Amino acid sequence: MSSLSRIFQITPEEMREILARLQPHLPSYLRTVEPNALGWGLHFVFAPFTGREAEPCTPRSFYDDPRLKYDYEIESTDEAEHLLREKAHTVISNLYEAAREEWKDAAYVADLREFVKDAPHRWTRYVLAAQELEEAYAYLRTPDAAAEWPAAISRLVDAQDATRSAAVAFDTRAIDIAVVHDKHLYADLTPVQALARAGHPEAKDWHVGSCFEGHRSSDFLTEVVNRLIEDQEAHLARVGRLAGLPT
Repeated sequence: MSSLSRIFQITPEEMREILARLQPHLPSYLRTVEPNALGWGLHFVFAPFTGREAEPCTPRSFYDDPRLKYDYEIESTDEAEHLLREKAHTVISNLYEAAREEWKDAAYVADLREFVKDAPHRWTRYVLAAQELEEAYAYLRTPDAAAEWPAAISRLVDAQDATRSAAVAFDTRAIDIAVVHDKHLYADLTPVQALARAGHPEAKDWHVGSCFEGHRSSDFLTEVVNRLIEDQEAHLARVGRLAGLPT
């Protein structure tokens, strides 16, 4: 659907003639052309896009069609014919614009399906590791931890290493996903919506950083985990210093 059709008033007779002339240049995925329910413009119905088609664009044949192309002589001598051709240009421009908008969303989803791969499994491994890390760190605050302090610290270190490893593994997929998000920055779908359409509604909980024009940000999961571990170790070092524990 496009608002450009508001420029012209197109009668039903004109629309029939326009569509007849446009017929050789219409895409195979066009199903119907309908009046817009809002009362102006046109609404185009397309077969579902896979996202792997070529990007929709007005074919060269349209501009070469003698019944449609701009003609200076006709503009000067036949105003009605010239106006009809202008209206046909608007209709086909709107049609391919609308198709392009739908195709962009489909292409976004198709790319995500290709690159998500086993990200759900890797995220689950990270969540479980992060829970164990949280429990190991929380245990250090309990009276029982004092009786086995070295062993408790050792379990914390193991949990830190496991969590960092799981974060690195997830980021391997997250970086690819972030690149797809950047590639489709101007699609109508949000990243969460696109991932849901790709079959991953649970991705709303994933921690995916950003890659803008190939530049990776510092908010990927590995960096988040590294900062958490640094905070934990700084806190433990301070506790040990204030408690007079050997280092």
